[in-house]
Amino acid sequence: MTRLGCIVSASAYVPRLRLPREVIANAMSWATGGAGKPKGARSICNWDEDSLTMGVEAARGALPRSGAPVNAVAMASTTLPFADRSNAALAAACLDLGADVETQEFGGTLRAGTTALANAARREGRTLVVATDSRAAMPGSAQEAAFGHGAAALVIDGAASSRELPVPDAALASVLGTGHVAANFVDHYRMAGSDFDYALEERWVRDAGLAALPARAIGQALIQAGVAARDVRHFVMPGSAANLKRIAKSAGLDPDVQLADPLQADCGDTGSAHALLMLVGALERALPGELILLASFGQGVDALLLRVEPGVAAWRAQQRPLSMTLARRQVETQYTRYLSHAGLLQVDFGMRAERDNRTAQSVAWRKHEMLDAFRGGKCRRCAAVQFPLSRVCVNPDCRETDTQDSFRLADSTGRVKTFTEDWQAYSRRPPYVYGNVSFAEGGNLFMEFTDLDAGELAVGDSLRFVLRIKDQDALRGFRRYFWKAARA
Repeated sequence: MTRLGCIVSASAYVPRLRLPREVIANAMSWATGGAGKPKGARSICNWDEDSLTMGVEAARGALPRSGAPVNAVAMASTTLPFADRSNAALAAACLDLGADVETQEFGGTLRAGTTALANAARREGRTLVVATDSRAAMPGSAQEAAFGHGAAALVIDGAASSRELPVPDAALASVLGTGHVAANFVDHYRMAGSDFDYALEERWVRDAGLAALPARAIGQALIQAGVAARDVRHFVMPGSAANLKRIAKSAGLDPDVQLADPLQADCGDTGSAHALLMLVGALERALPGELILLASFGQGVDALLLRVEPGVAAWRAQQRPLSMTLARRQVETQYTRYLSHAGLLQVDFGMRAERDNRTAQSVAWRKHEMLDAFRGGKCRRCAAVQFPLSRVCVNPDCRETDTQDSFRLADSTGRVKTFTEDWQAYSRRPPYVYGNVSFAEGGNLFMEFTDLDAGELAVGDSLRFVLRIKDQDALRGFRRYFWKAARA
C-alpha cells in the first residue's frame, strides 16, 4: 500500500458566538409563517472576525505540533476578504512564517479545502492547509439557519519523493489515495460581486448530482490506494445523512460505515472548511489503523482515502481541537446585532463613527513585523519586554541603547491590569472595551479587548491574543488587522 503524504497536525476554530435557530425563526416569523421550532444554533463571526482571522486562529492551533517549519501555506475559501491581494501572504505574515514560505490560494468551489489537501499531499515539503469560510445568507432564507462560520487547519508532510519511508511517529493519518471528478454541474452559485449564494432545487441536486458523481471519485481513490470499499470505517462528507447513505451504498461502502458528525447542532455548514472541520472531528474519534474516506462536492467531487496512524493517540491526549472550540461558546440573543455584524443591517452609530480610517501603506510595510506578527522587543541586558521595539530600553533601571531583540508577543499570555467599558466611543459591538495588559514576560500595552459583553471582564483575568479586524476604510475599500486581547 503506497502513501502520498501524511497529516502531522490538525486544528479547528469555530467563533465563540452562536445564534440559536429559534431566534432566527422568531425574528422572521412574520415572513415565513413561523412553522415549527428549529433546533440547535449556528456559529457566527463577531464584528471583527472574518475568514482570514478564523483561518489564522485555526492555523495557530496546528503549527506548534507540526515540528519542522512549513514550506508553504495553502488557503482555501470562497469568502476571503481580498479579491486582489494575497490573503495567504497576509496570513503567513501574521503567523510569522518568514518571507521564504510559498503561498497558494484555492477558491471558487466548496471543495476548495479538499483540493488544497490533496495538492499538499502530492507535493514535496511541508504545507499548512487552511480552509475557512464565513458565507453570508439572505435574511429569512433557508441558508441563514443552515450556514455556519468556521475554519480548519492541517499540516501536511507531502512525501512525494520519499513515500516509501516510514510514517513519522507524530503522524495523525496518511493519505493513501485520491480521486477527482470535474463536472459543470450547477447545484448553487454566487456571481462575482454578489453577496449571497443562489441554490437550485434540492431534489435536482440529489438525483442528478449526488446520486452519480461522488461514487466515481471515491472509486478512483480506492483503486489508487488498493483498498476495498467495505474496509472503510469512517465516511466524512458534508451533506444530509439520507444523501450520504445513498452515496455510501452506490460506492460499495459497508452499510454500517460510520458517518462523521455533520456539526449541525452547534455550528452549521461552514462551506469550503466543512469537510476538513468534519475530518478533525473524525480524527478525535477514530482508532489507529482505521480507514477514513473524505469527500466533498462542488462542481465536481474530491475524494481522499486516509489511514489513521498511531500518532493520533498522543494528539488526542493533548488536545481535542474541535470539541474544545465548540465548547467555548456564547449565545447571541439579538438578531439585529447579528445582522449588523454581518453587514446586513446599517446602523447609525452617530458622529463618532464618522472618521477617516486611511491606512498609510508605506508605514504599514516599514512596521509590518510589529503590526502583522505582533512583535515587540526584549532587552538583552535586563530581559525587559516592551511594545513597540525601540532603540532605548523602557526599563528605568536599564535604559540601555540598541539592546533590543525582536520578540513575538502574539503567542504570549497576559493579564488585565486596567480596563474601561466605554459606551460613548464608537464600537460595532458596544461597549468599546480597552485597557492596560500586562504580558507574562513583563511589560505593558494599552490595547483593545474583544469577544466580551458588558460586565464579563475583571482585573487580573488571564488573557490570550487574537488577530482581528482593527477597522475598515469604507472610502477606499480597505480592511486593517491587528491583535487584540481576549479572555483565555
